[in-house]
Amino acid sequence: MIFFISTLCYLQHMKQLTTLLFFFFLSFHLFAGKVDTITVFSNSMQKEIKCVVITPKKYKKSKERFPVVYLLHGYSGNYASWIKEAPQLVQKADELQMMIVCPDGGYYSWYFDSPVDPKMKYETFVSKELVSYIDSTYKTIADKKGRAITGLSMGGHGALYLAVRNKDVYAQAGSMAGGVDIRPFPDKWQIKQVLGAITTNKENWDNYAVITQVETLKNGELNLLIDCGLGDFFLEVNRNLHQKLMRLKIDHDYTERPGVHNGAYWGSAVDYHLLFFKKGLGKK
Repeated sequence: MIFFISTLCYLQHMKQLTTLLFFFFLSFHLFAGKVDTITVFSNSMQKEIKCVVITPKKYKKSKERFPVVYLLHGYSGNYASWIKEAPQLVQKADELQMMIVCPDGGYYSWYFDSPVDPKMKYETFVSKELVSYIDSTYKTIADKKGRAITGLSMGGHGALYLAVRNKDVYAQAGSMAGGVDIRPFPDKWQIKQVLGAITTNKENWDNYAVITQVETLKNGELNLLIDCGLGDFFLEVNRNLHQKLMRLKIDHDYTERPGVHNGAYWGSAVDYHLLFFKKGLGKK
């Protein structure tokens, strides 16, 4: 008798759990966006480049135009890195009614048009060729007011670098655990393959660093969000960038919080970036 009651309770519990799981997956299906992998031809590099494109669930039937957040991966990553480390992006695209585009930035491009390797032109690809393709293919707000760019680590540097140099393209930019000053790391992450060795190409390292590029900014030209973990090896360069922006009187949002340089940190930080951008995307 006791065995029968225990079995019955177990079966009822499993039925309730199954029902909850069913509604969870049904809810995810009803409210999640759509993920596609596309290839875009880069005329500047003469090759096809893969990108992940996430659209809201109502995108296909909607007559609206959607803002776009360009999301850049880090060193050694690729176009699929973000969707693996932050699968909630599919649901976030639907919640916030925005498109998210994750381009492949190469293993170590740092999103530069390399001054030493003419075959590496990732600034041109991301900020010109890709933006043009996305605007001509999808229902986007085809104006800077409808675009933001952010990324992690190498991609954090890349997002700020591209936004500062292409202020006519982006209205907002962010960085998560970004390597915002590359100069303290002359032998790391293959940067010297893109800029040349710092001992013989110091001018390249100075000119291609975010912390020097921001000197061209005027207050209000970009809506900026920068964050870094307290245990991150990029914390000092982020603090230095924050201090420099304050000296330049450039308004920006800066946050330090617990975390190290890993997927757990930026997999969470990206939610804040999307929400931050949502408040300004599409507005004049």
